[in-house]
Amino acid sequence: MRTGATVYHRGRLTAEDDRLYGRGSADNKGQHCINLAALEQVWQARGGALGFNCKILFEMGEEISSPGLAEICQQQRALLQADLFIASDGPRLNAVRPTLFLGSRGAANFRLTIRARDNAYHSGNWGGLLSNPGTQLANALACLVNAKGVLQVAALKPDSLTDAVRAILSDIEVGGMPGDPALADGWGEPGLTPAERLYGWNTLEVLAFETGNPARPMNAIPGSATAVCQLRFVVGTDWENLVQHVESHLHQHGFDNVSVEFMRGSPATRLDPQDPLVAWALDTLARSSGKKPALLPNLGGSLPNEVFADILGLPTLWVPHSYPACGQHGVNEHMLTSVAREGLAIMTRLFWQLGEEGEQLMSRHHQWRRGEQ
Repeated sequence: MRTGATVYHRGRLTAEDDRLYGRGSADNKGQHCINLAALEQVWQARGGALGFNCKILFEMGEEISSPGLAEICQQQRALLQADLFIASDGPRLNAVRPTLFLGSRGAANFRLTIRARDNAYHSGNWGGLLSNPGTQLANALACLVNAKGVLQVAALKPDSLTDAVRAILSDIEVGGMPGDPALADGWGEPGLTPAERLYGWNTLEVLAFETGNPARPMNAIPGSATAVCQLRFVVGTDWENLVQHVESHLHQHGFDNVSVEFMRGSPATRLDPQDPLVAWALDTLARSSGKKPALLPNLGGSLPNEVFADILGLPTLWVPHSYPACGQHGVNEHMLTSVAREGLAIMTRLFWQLGEEGEQLMSRHHQWRRGEQ
């Protein structure tokens, strides 16, 4: 429900100005509808044919880490065999610029805990004599990521920010649109542009921190402290050994009493930008929209793209139809009708061209792959 208005109704899509309000309008029912409508247009224009074989997979659990998706795709690999994966999710770079992204950053959540004792003790009677887990854990966190948000664990930094990736990202301007937050000056890895930090580098975020009782604090030294952190990472990161890397770094800096627990994680993926499929998709987006599309090596967020790229072995092309200020997951979630119309034109052209030149396109892709290997 928008403040002062009644435009968000359960089960109904409501239009206001350039916005379509409704749960899932942007993430992700609206994007699914655009792609299905585009397929329908091509089907009708070709008299009941697409010009290519099409398999459609709906995955409805992405918000809760896609339970069962990997298992289903592993079990049904033969049924889901294909040449190319095309999907839509996430935001464009901004509302006015069509976007193609080739994968997603990975994410790994982990918990840090210090348990010094079972009970809290009076800070006046025991202060200066007993260790304070809250103080210790705060310093341990600062050992992992500094006051400027710079990752301090060398073993968790990527090796994939190549000159080619930097050249792609030189065309990308992050933020600055209505509804976007102001970027923090001097925050993040030094020497990188905002686009390089977001799409080409790793970030360590502290998601939650608790010691004592923040709601009802007592004059007592807490017995324990815990924090939940998240590493967002690109390809070329040794994230599967995250616990060992964090423990080793903490031990090197004298934090031997911090336990590190891996919670959950998913890998990063990225289709090689030199793949002929990428140039084809960019050209199609440009011709259908009359604009220069943004190419992102990967989304800044995370998607279960590894299921399609790694388990099914497919090249992945993502064409999003949302924008950063869409309000997904909130009561004001909306899709812009201008983006929806442009997205429909883009996907219709994309599917039409796939029917026109799909065989030649995939032949160029396979030739390129053989040359790379």
